[in-house]
Amino acid sequence: MAELPGTARVVVIGGGAVGTSVLYHLALKGWTDCVLLERNELTSGSSWHAAGNCPNASGSWSILKLQHYSTELFARLGETVDYPMNYHVTGSVRLAQSRDRMEEFHHMAGMARLNGIGFEVLTPEELKAVYPFIELHGLHGALWDPTDGDIDPAQLTQAYAKGARDLGAEVIRFCEVTGLEERRDGGWDVITNKGRITCEVVVNAAGYRAAELGRLVGRDVPCAVMSHQYLVTEGLAEIAERDAMLPLLRDPDDSYYLRQERDGLLLGPYEWQATAHWQEGLPADFSFELFPDDLERLEWYIEQACARVPLLGTVGVQRVVNGPIPYTPDGNPLIGPAPGLRNFYECCVFSFGIVQSGGAGKLLSDWIVEGEPEWDIWGLDPRRYTGYVTKSYTEAKAIELYQHEYAIGYPFEERPAGRPAKTSPLYEKFKAKGAMFGARGGWERATWFPRPQDTAEEQLSFHHTNWFDAVGEECRAVAENVGILDLTGFARFEIAGPGAATWLDGLIAGNLPKVGRVGLAYFCQPSGKILTEMTLTRLAEDRFWALGAAAAEWHDGDWLAAHLPDDGSVALTNCTANFGTLVLTGPRSRDLLSSVTDADLSSKAFPWMSARAIEIGTARLWALRVSYAGELGWELHIPMESLVTVYDRLWEEGEAFGLRDFGLYAMESLRLEKCYRSWKHDFDSDYSPLRAALDRFVKLDKPDFIGREALLREKQTGTVDRFVPLLVADGDVDALFCSTIWRNGEAVGLVTSGGYGHRLKSSIALGYVRCDLANEGEELEIEILGERRRAKVASEPLYDPANERLRA
Repeated sequence: MAELPGTARVVVIGGGAVGTSVLYHLALKGWTDCVLLERNELTSGSSWHAAGNCPNASGSWSILKLQHYSTELFARLGETVDYPMNYHVTGSVRLAQSRDRMEEFHHMAGMARLNGIGFEVLTPEELKAVYPFIELHGLHGALWDPTDGDIDPAQLTQAYAKGARDLGAEVIRFCEVTGLEERRDGGWDVITNKGRITCEVVVNAAGYRAAELGRLVGRDVPCAVMSHQYLVTEGLAEIAERDAMLPLLRDPDDSYYLRQERDGLLLGPYEWQATAHWQEGLPADFSFELFPDDLERLEWYIEQACARVPLLGTVGVQRVVNGPIPYTPDGNPLIGPAPGLRNFYECCVFSFGIVQSGGAGKLLSDWIVEGEPEWDIWGLDPRRYTGYVTKSYTEAKAIELYQHEYAIGYPFEERPAGRPAKTSPLYEKFKAKGAMFGARGGWERATWFPRPQDTAEEQLSFHHTNWFDAVGEECRAVAENVGILDLTGFARFEIAGPGAATWLDGLIAGNLPKVGRVGLAYFCQPSGKILTEMTLTRLAEDRFWALGAAAAEWHDGDWLAAHLPDDGSVALTNCTANFGTLVLTGPRSRDLLSSVTDADLSSKAFPWMSARAIEIGTARLWALRVSYAGELGWELHIPMESLVTVYDRLWEEGEAFGLRDFGLYAMESLRLEKCYRSWKHDFDSDYSPLRAALDRFVKLDKPDFIGREALLREKQTGTVDRFVPLLVADGDVDALFCSTIWRNGEAVGLVTSGGYGHRLKSSIALGYVRCDLANEGEELEIEILGERRRAKVASEPLYDPANERLRA
C-alpha cells in the first residue's frame, strides 16, 4: 500500500467517482504532483451503490453541458486509460402525461440541439416503436435522448484512478483526514491517521461526508443525506431474447426511472415520502453499507410502473438497494472555491455524481489550474449560498427537492420549504397587504400584489398566468404615477482608505464615478470575461459603496478580499445587513419625495446618476438617483432600523400622488423594456463586456485593469456574437431562457431573458445573435416551446430611447 508523501501540489479528499475524476483531470493538465486520500476503499460512500444512469438532459444550461461532457468522456475513457468498463449507450425516453410536460420537452430539446445533442420529441406511436413493452394510456408523447445510458460506477471510479496513477498522481486508501490547518503562505497542512501532508490546494470531494470535512475549517457545507431506493428484478426471457438493450425509461409525472439491468429491470422512484437521515450526525463508518429496505414507501410507484410496463409486474424482486445520497438545497452540487477560504475548493454533495463526475472533474481542474472554468457554473458555485443556509433549511429544501426531482421546471415557481429565511423589516407589512413572495438570495421579496379580483395563489404555467394582468397594472402605475418596491438585500460593501480609488480603478473596466456620482462597473477576469457587475457610489474621494446582487454577497466579497493590497491602504467592510433599500420610481416620484424631505430634488441640484445624503423624518439615508425601471426615480438606501418609518412616511403622503406597491415581476418587465442586463442571466463569465454590448463601460485607454489585454485582443479580432434586444410577435407565452434564435433554418443565437413589456405592449427577448445579424430591423425567429415565432432585432433601449424620463 502506498505511503503518504510529505508534500503535494493538490490534495483531493474523497475517493468516489467525483474525487477520482478531479485527480484524473488535474493530471491530464500536467498537475501530476497530486494526491487523493480516501478513508476506506474507493467508491465506499455513495458511488458503489449508485444506479449509474447517465442522462444528458437537464433544464439547466450549465448542467446540460457538464453531463454531456461526461457522457462523451465515458465513451472513450476505458480505451484511453486501458480499463474496460460496462458503459451501455441505450438511449432514453422521458414520458409526458400533460401538455405542460410536452412543452418542457420541446424547450429541453432545443437546448440540447444547441449543444450538439440530437434530442427528439416523439409521438406516442414513435415511442411505442422504440419501447415495445410500454402501454400508451394517458401519454401525450416523449423526449428521446440518443446518448443516454448507464455505466458501472465502480468501474468508472477505478478507471479515473488508473488514469490518474498512470500519469503520476497518487491514491492513498484507508487514510482518514482528521485535521486541516491553513498555513501563512496560503497552503494547507492535511493531518491524517497516516501522518501529515503539506499542499498548496485542498479539494473537498468527500460526498455525504463533505459537511463533516468542512467543519474542520469552520465551513458549514450545505448537505443533507437522503435515502434513495431502487429494486432489481429477476431475469426476464423477453429481455434476454432481444438483440439490443432497452432504452432507459423515465416517467417524470409518476416520478420513477426504469432501465434494463442484465436480463432484468431496475426501478428507482423518487417518492413523496422523502426521508432524510443522520440529522444528529454521521456514523463513524458506513462504508459499503445500506439502509434497511423500505418498499412500503414505493408501493404506489411500483404499481404505476407495472401499469405502464406490464412486463415489470410478471417478475420477482431479486434485490433492493437503499443507500445514502447527499443533497444541497437546490439539488445541484458544489463545484468551486469554498467561501472565505484561500486555496480550498469544493467538489461535493452530488445527487447525480456518476453522470456529473466527468464534467465536475474537468471544470474544477480548470478552476484550479487556469483560474476559471471553461463555462459559467454559477448555479453550482458554493458561494451561491450565504449565511441563511442553516442545517434545518438545507434539510427542508432537500426533502422538497427530492419530492420534486422530476417536477416540470416552470418559470417563476416559488417553492415554500425553508422559507422565510431572511426578511426585510417590511415583510409582515407586505404580508398583511396580501403580497405574494419569492426568495432571492435568501431574502423574501414581494413578487406581485393580487387585486381583489385575483386568485392569490401560484398558478404555474409556461404561458401568461394568473398574475399577468395584475403585474400589468403595477407597471402602468409606475409609468403613469409612482411605485414603491422593497429591494432590501443588495450585497453591499464599503471600500475606504487612501488607496481605495487607485485600487478600485485597477479592478474595473471603466472609469470611477466622481464624488457624489453613481456608476455601473464591470469587474473582469484575466480572460476578459465578466466576473461581476456592481453599482459604485462615490461617497467621498476615498470612500465608495459597491452594490451587487443579493445572491452575489459571498462571491463578490471573496473577489474583493482576495485582491486587497497588503499595505493596509484599503479597508473593505460588508454592510449588507445594515441597510434596506426602497425603490421609488415614476413620473410623480419627485413630487412625492419632495413632500417628505427638505432636500432639493431638482435635476440641477440632484441630476440623474448622482447620490445625496437626505433626511426623511428622523431617518438619515442615502438617495441614489437611479431607476432599474427606466423612469424618474430614486433608490433610497436606509438604515435597517428606519426602513419601516420611511416606508410609512411615504405612504402617508403617497396616496395623493397615486402611489402603488409593485413587485419583482413588474420590475422584470420594466427592466426588459430598458434592455438592462441581469447578472447571471444576460451575461455571466461566458461573456465579455464587448460581447454583451457594454462597450460604453469599457475604457481600453486606461493604463491597466484586470482583463484589459484580453479585451484589447478581442476588440481587434471581433466577437462571434453580440447582445441585442428583439421584439417578438404576439402570443400568450414569452421566450424562455436558452430559447434558440433562428434565421432561415439555421440556429444563430440564444435568448438570455424573455418577458412581456406592458408599457410597450409587446413580447420582448434579450439575447445574443451572430454579429452579422446584430442589426436593427433584422428579421429572425425564436423557438418558443417548439414553435417558431417571428422576432425583429431592435436597438436599445426599447423604451424611452433618449432616457428623457430618467433625466426628467
